[in-house]
Amino acid sequence: MFSERLTGEQSLGQDFEALSVSKRLVRSVSQKLKKKYKGGRGEEVDDTRGVSLRCLTLYGRGGGCKVGADTSDEFGDPSSRRRSSSSEEGKGYKMICGTEETAVDCFSHGVKERFWRKHNKKDFELEESVRNSRMHIFLPDDILEMCLVKLPMTSLMTARLVCKKWRHLTTTPRFLQMRRDGPHQKPWAFLFGVVKDGFCSGEIHALDVSQGQWHRINADILKGRFMFSIASIQDDIYVVGGCSSLTSFGRVDRSSYKTHKGVLVFSPLTKSWHKVSSMKHARSMPILGVSEVSSDFTLNQNRLDRRFYRSRVGGVSDVYEDPHRLSLRRQYRNAFDENEASLLPNRKSYKFTRQKSDQSSAKGCRRFVLISVGGLGSWDEPLDSGEIYDSASNKWTEIQKMPVDFGIVCSGVVCNGMFYVYSETDRLAGFDIERGYWIGIQTTPFPSRVHEYHPKLVCCNGRLFMLSVSWCEGDGQIGRRNKAVRKLWELDLMYLTWSEASIHPDAPMDWNAAFVGDRNLIFGVEMFKIFGQILDFLTVCDVSDLGASWRHISRNHITHELDASSCMTKTLAVLHL
Repeated sequence: MFSERLTGEQSLGQDFEALSVSKRLVRSVSQKLKKKYKGGRGEEVDDTRGVSLRCLTLYGRGGGCKVGADTSDEFGDPSSRRRSSSSEEGKGYKMICGTEETAVDCFSHGVKERFWRKHNKKDFELEESVRNSRMHIFLPDDILEMCLVKLPMTSLMTARLVCKKWRHLTTTPRFLQMRRDGPHQKPWAFLFGVVKDGFCSGEIHALDVSQGQWHRINADILKGRFMFSIASIQDDIYVVGGCSSLTSFGRVDRSSYKTHKGVLVFSPLTKSWHKVSSMKHARSMPILGVSEVSSDFTLNQNRLDRRFYRSRVGGVSDVYEDPHRLSLRRQYRNAFDENEASLLPNRKSYKFTRQKSDQSSAKGCRRFVLISVGGLGSWDEPLDSGEIYDSASNKWTEIQKMPVDFGIVCSGVVCNGMFYVYSETDRLAGFDIERGYWIGIQTTPFPSRVHEYHPKLVCCNGRLFMLSVSWCEGDGQIGRRNKAVRKLWELDLMYLTWSEASIHPDAPMDWNAAFVGDRNLIFGVEMFKIFGQILDFLTVCDVSDLGASWRHISRNHITHELDASSCMTKTLAVLHL
């Protein structure tokens, strides 16, 4: 009897020991699962319905889940695999003590999200509406404009893609005016007239000078158009004249072509195009100049038929009636005292200059005129006529023709209210925009130059410069070969004498190099073909420095896909955006 009792107690102890082992094993497994899923999202419970989003309500008597489905793939653990309740690891075990629950997700992939959206759709929509309302409440349009107006040009273009509201705010006249008046503008160089695979692609290559990054702008409106000229007015670029092939659309073919007299305007800030009034005569490669005038400016048309002009000789002149002399006196009026300034007989000229300075403070009321002279006509004949475009009236008006013996105009620029032009015969003339007639300017002997390279006139801060190519005689050393160099000359507008300002660092390989003056900087682009490759160099010169040093800002970034004809058709414009 005692032995049977002992045997029963032993079997009962063995049963309890086995039970404790099972309990410890199940607890260990449940703790591992809990730690595993607790590091993911944790248990999500729908507070409104009291339903667990991870596990169905299939619980045993001890609170353990009977389903052993493992969906750890949702938590980024691809090494884990789905296990069922009949797997060998969990077979025959269930929680019989304690209150722990295993965090096993019993939903299949994607069911949990659909289940959550179904029961929380209204709460989700309410949360989104509150978030949107808060954004509009705490970001007024005035503050938004102040933030957007300070963005760089590239960031501003990206910001316009956010929403329609931002796009509208950044294209209003008020915003564009704030952009012009602000100190956040940076120089941009725009290269037009590139040719790819023999076709005028219509692409515009823009260089952010401050960042040194190139950007490409599609301009389908310019496809097939070549040999046009461009000029910048504030933050717009005017495309004037040009040619297009009649037989092969888009190709640079001058065997059969049409010469245009239309004018297009491109606004980089809005990436928009619009047309203005066409010229009276069709022109290709006309010489352009831009000048700011007063609000009451009227062009004098009394001398349209006169083919002679007054001359201005270097040195000091006693003839006060010389209009070029008057323009020079207006330029240097700060150098004279009040008594000398009172000797000027024409008070209207001084009034015009004073109004111009007053208008500079009110940029919204600024008025500009665009002058177009020379170029080639419909029959490829050189033109000696000229026209002037008034942005206020949107009309072109013919101006006095150039003298017969002046020659073909090859370069021109506006400086201090005077439109200076240079001819292939080394003559210099100026068109007085206020008075409406030409003035012949006789300077000291012109710098010697290589006639295959046409000189280029540029203006920087009221100073007139010319770039020309001349021979350098080996620096005076015997046996050293001569070389061609491109020099920068400055004209003294008081005494009309030329002086050398600087030497360009690159060899003059491009006979049609383009140079543009902007404030105190001169930008230049040279493009040429050598050894079967097209190379390009962009340089800039700061004329405010004593030595007027040049530096490179870009090399060989755009020409790897261009044709050699781009060297002839390219044009350059500089804007501050």
